[in-house]
Amino acid sequence: MAKAGGRQRSGDKPWFDELILTCEHGGNRIPAKFSRLFRGSNKVLATHRGLDIGALAVANLLAKATGAPLFAATISRLLIDLNRSLSHPRVFSEFTHHLPPNVRKHITARYYNPHRDMVAEWIQTQVAKKKRVLHLGIHSFTPELHGVLRNAEIGLLYDSKRTTEKAFAQTLQHKLAESIDHDGHDWRLRRNYPYNGAADGFTTTLRTMFPARSYVGIEIELNQAIIKSAHGQRHAANILAEALQGLVP
Repeated sequence: MAKAGGRQRSGDKPWFDELILTCEHGGNRIPAKFSRLFRGSNKVLATHRGLDIGALAVANLLAKATGAPLFAATISRLLIDLNRSLSHPRVFSEFTHHLPPNVRKHITARYYNPHRDMVAEWIQTQVAKKKRVLHLGIHSFTPELHGVLRNAEIGLLYDSKRTTEKAFAQTLQHKLAESIDHDGHDWRLRRNYPYNGAADGFTTTLRTMFPARSYVGIEIELNQAIIKSAHGQRHAANILAEALQGLVP
């Protein structure tokens, strides 16, 4: 039995007018001009440090199921982390933080800004039309970190100080629990786990750009143990798509 709480808003009207999906850590690609920095590091690039394993596959399937636009990046987070602000001390990894400022500026302009700018511009276009936007960032997390097992299969990250966002996260958790039960899985759901949704991230930045009445940003964190196979990726996408029915057009 899936574990969840929360309640649904009364009425049949969807919560949002538009849905947008993003995947900031969809791949572990390193451009040829920077390959020398990662020589001998293929094993690291293939781990959760190099990408969010399985996340892009789920995002693609969910986009197909919902018809929502998907903005995905396949540059490795070890080159530059698109889900961190430029002021974050680890936006550049140990492989790139030592690079000269002009090179880091180039990486930012070439790989970081385009993704963030396209997403922000898309949302701005919808908000200008007085539409309410739900942004789901699709991510994954390693089942074990520093010897500690993560005790959830799906996490929903949000800002609890934004009342609409908190209410929607509760509703989404409830709907996901129903979908998981229908599917016959025993996946545990937690809110603001394994990270705090108000911590530094792309949704955190976007919340400063758009009012709470127009923008809700939720990061979907999927345990890599459940999406390591194509079968698991399909199940996760199906559960998310079913849960979103009635919440978005």
